[in-house]
Amino acid sequence: MKKIDRVPVREQDPKVRATNFEEVCLGYNKEEALLEASRCLNCKRPRCVEACPVHIDIPGFIHALITEGEAEAAKIISKDSSLPSVCGRVCPQETQCEGSCVLGIKSEPVAIGKLERYVGDWKIDQFVNTASASEDLRLKTEDSTPRNGKKVAVIGSGPAGLACASDLARWGYEVKVFEALHQLGGVLVYGIPEFRLPKEKIVAPEIDAVKRLGVEFVSDVIVGRTTTIDRLLDEEGFDAVFVGSGAGLPRFMGIEGENLNGVFSANEFLTRVNLMHAYDDRYDTPVFNAKKVVVVGGGNVAMDAVRTAKRLGAESVIVYRRSEAELPARVEEVHHAKEEGIEFRMLTNPVRVLGDEKGWVRGLECVEMELGEPDESGRRSPKEKKGSEFEIECDAVIMALGTSPNPLIKSTTKGLDVTRRGCLVADDDGRTSRPRVFAGGDAVTGAATVILAMGAGRRAAKAIDSMINDQLSMINYQ
Repeated sequence: MKKIDRVPVREQDPKVRATNFEEVCLGYNKEEALLEASRCLNCKRPRCVEACPVHIDIPGFIHALITEGEAEAAKIISKDSSLPSVCGRVCPQETQCEGSCVLGIKSEPVAIGKLERYVGDWKIDQFVNTASASEDLRLKTEDSTPRNGKKVAVIGSGPAGLACASDLARWGYEVKVFEALHQLGGVLVYGIPEFRLPKEKIVAPEIDAVKRLGVEFVSDVIVGRTTTIDRLLDEEGFDAVFVGSGAGLPRFMGIEGENLNGVFSANEFLTRVNLMHAYDDRYDTPVFNAKKVVVVGGGNVAMDAVRTAKRLGAESVIVYRRSEAELPARVEEVHHAKEEGIEFRMLTNPVRVLGDEKGWVRGLECVEMELGEPDESGRRSPKEKKGSEFEIECDAVIMALGTSPNPLIKSTTKGLDVTRRGCLVADDDGRTSRPRVFAGGDAVTGAATVILAMGAGRRAAKAIDSMINDQLSMINYQ
C-alpha cells in the first residue's frame, strides 16, 4: 500500500491575512478531505477516541465519510459533539486526538481536526446555504427524543453550557439557557477572533443546531441580578441548574503603572473587537489605535490579542517570562503569529509600566529572566537576572495573564463553595456543594480550552440525568 503524506491545508498568505480579519485557515475541499480520511487505519482500539475529551467516535466518522458520505459522518459526530465546526478550528488536537494517533509514531497523524471541521462545515452549508434543506436532512444528522416533563436551567451559552444543553435536550429534557450578554456563544463570540473562528458563518449556525434540538435561549439575563439560582429552583420549577458561566474576570500583575491610560486586559480588548466589531468601520465601537502594542503572556489568549493588534495596524510584541519551549499556546497559533510578523521577546518579565506626563503609556520596563528548576506545574521556574533591566517603547500594554470566574453567582447563592481563586468547587461529574446545582468548564477550572469545557458540560448532563432518574425511581418505589 502506497504511503500517503498528510494533506496540507490551504491558508491565506501571511502578509495578506495580517491586514484583514478573514479566516486564516481555508480548510479542506471534498477531494482533500477524502484523501486525508484514507490515511486513517481504523484502529480496533482507537487511542484517539480516549484522548478526545468528549470521546467522539473518530474512526467511525472518518470511515463513514469515505463509505457513506458527509451526512452519516455528521450524524456520528453529533452523538458526542454539538460544535464540530468550532472544535475543528480551535481544539488543541495536537495534544489530544491527533497527539494519540498511531500514525503519529512514525509519520504525521491523521488531520482529525481538519476532517471534523470539513464535516461540520458541510452540515452547516446544507442547513444554511441549501434551499432544499429539509426535515429529512435533520433526521439524518440529528437525534431527538420526546420531552420527559423535566426542566433544566443552563447558565451561560458558551461551550460548556451548549454541550450540557444539547445532551439533555436529546434525552428529552426541557432546557432553557440564560446568557448574560446580548449575543449567544460566550467565549466563542467575545474571546476568539474572527480570523480564527467566524461568528456569523460558523458560531451562529452551530448554535442554531442546538436550537433545533428544542433548547430555548434567553439573552441579557444576568444570573445573580436579573434572577438567581434560588429563584430558578424554587419559583420557576427547574429540576436542576447547570452553571457554565465561564471565567471572564481578568487578572493583572499588580505592578506600578497598570492604571495608566493604554493598559488593557486581553478580555476587554478582545471583547471590544470580537463581540462589538471594533475592527469593522461600520460599527461605532471605540478601540484604542496604538502604534506599538506589547502583549504580556504566552497562552492562546495572548496570541489572539497580539495578532488582533497587528491587524488593527500596530507593531505588536509578545513578552513572556519563560522560553519558547514553555509557551502554553498552541504550536499552530505561535507559528501563525510568527508568519504574520509578531515579535517574540522570551525570558522577559515586566516590572513597571511607564507613563508620560499626561498619564498615557510610553513604555514597559522589563527584566531578563533565566530558567531554574521545574515548578509545581512541571515547567522550569523563571528567575530574574540581576541588573538586567531594560525598556520596551510602546503606547499600549495588553495583559493576557488568565482569568477567573465572576464572583456574582457565588455571592448570591448560599451554600455554593468556591476555591481561593474564586472557581466553583465541583466533582468530576459537575456536582457542587449545593443540591441540584451542577457546574463545569471555566467556571470550575479557570480559563481552559473549548473542548475541555464541552467535556465537563457533557459529564454534568449525565450526572443531572442520573440524579433526576434516581429521584423518579424513589418516587415510583414509594
